[in-house]
Amino acid sequence: MTDNTQLWEYALRDLENSLSRANLSMWFKNTSIIKQEEGMVVIGVPNEFVKDWLQNKFHKMILKSLRNLVENTRGVEYTVCKVEEPKKEERAVKEEFKGGSELPIADLYINREDGLNPRYVFDNFIIGPFNELAYAASQAILKKVGTNVYNPLFIYGNTGLGKTHLIQAIGNHIKKNYPGKKVFYITSEKFSVDYINSVQQGIKAMNVFKEKYRKYDLFVMDDIQFLSNKEKTQEELFHVFNELYHNNKQIIFSSDRHPNYIPALEDRLKSRFGSGMIVDVQEPDYESRLAILRAKAQASQFCPPDDIINYLASSVQGNVRELEGLLNGVICQSQLKNRHLSLNEIKPFIKNTAKPKKLLSVKEVVKVISDYYNIQEGDIYEKTRKKEVLKPRQIAMFILREDFNISFPTIGQKLGGRDHTTVMHSCEKVEKDMKDDLSLMQEIDQLRAMLS
Repeated sequence: MTDNTQLWEYALRDLENSLSRANLSMWFKNTSIIKQEEGMVVIGVPNEFVKDWLQNKFHKMILKSLRNLVENTRGVEYTVCKVEEPKKEERAVKEEFKGGSELPIADLYINREDGLNPRYVFDNFIIGPFNELAYAASQAILKKVGTNVYNPLFIYGNTGLGKTHLIQAIGNHIKKNYPGKKVFYITSEKFSVDYINSVQQGIKAMNVFKEKYRKYDLFVMDDIQFLSNKEKTQEELFHVFNELYHNNKQIIFSSDRHPNYIPALEDRLKSRFGSGMIVDVQEPDYESRLAILRAKAQASQFCPPDDIINYLASSVQGNVRELEGLLNGVICQSQLKNRHLSLNEIKPFIKNTAKPKKLLSVKEVVKVISDYYNIQEGDIYEKTRKKEVLKPRQIAMFILREDFNISFPTIGQKLGGRDHTTVMHSCEKVEKDMKDDLSLMQEIDQLRAMLS
């Protein structure tokens, strides 16, 4: 039976892939597995409110994560019990495997005074073509906090691309190197809740709220898009912004979209955001995903073979957080079994854990591939072995098998009535060639992005 503490830490790492940081920090702090018995897992929670919330909102996700780690898990129960908060020196959970690794749980032990997570630093931030402009802007801020053309700095991009890591890294750097400066990080959700609570508590609480957010040298707000339609909260942020900006305090925002496309966001806020630097973080290319995986694997002292790293990098397009979540899952699976897993063992786990790909018909997949290689769609179905057709056909078979989990006989039937052994051979050949041919890997990577 897996150790309770170890299993829950791994389950939380898996849940990181699906939950927002705010939810993970708010609902899973001071929880633990207190018993495993005949496939039932009992989770201790601090109060009835958390118990009801986990049962009603996150039960399916928790059960799935536990089953990913322990196959015979039948169900999960929740019980209220006192859970002691870890001491500072125990906040990083350490496990032994192949020389040892450290698996800190993100966002559960953030600094209460400044909201920063010490894990987010520049030393472990991977720079690539997808985020180099945002990174360059962050470095410019460090040289002249508050009095630069990057004030305010507004970083936007899809979820899971590392925006929070970058903006918190700025805060952690300034906190470390300029101890006299006051730094504060907050999500827009927490800011809104804080504002509403102060309004309900009266004038005195409101004055405390106003003073609180005007005293910082660096003010960082994450996920600004959640202020959409919250007129009063936007008004208060507007006043906070003005006070900080006119006193040469550095302001940083992040969002999942450009401020001009945030619904029901006041024009005066859009104008303020646009007065500094607005920069986007794009989806990482294949080489960047490889670099991210290798860096994360090295940091955890877990070094899977290249075929596994390559497979992981090609399995997820566009989301760094999901990519890291898959790697964490592989690490957890390996550590629980106390050995490295083979690619064939990992593939089912990745397919069950990764977000499902867009459902496409075989015909749609073939059309995308034939257009990409500038051949007639019908050529792939014909029984010809011309080189310009053979390669696209083999790639189509490989993608249909690996990405859409279609059986070998069905692929053969759909692509011109071919025998399933032909399909198997084609898939094996493409997989083998990808290991030695970077250009082929890039082509397949681009096709997968187009198909997603």
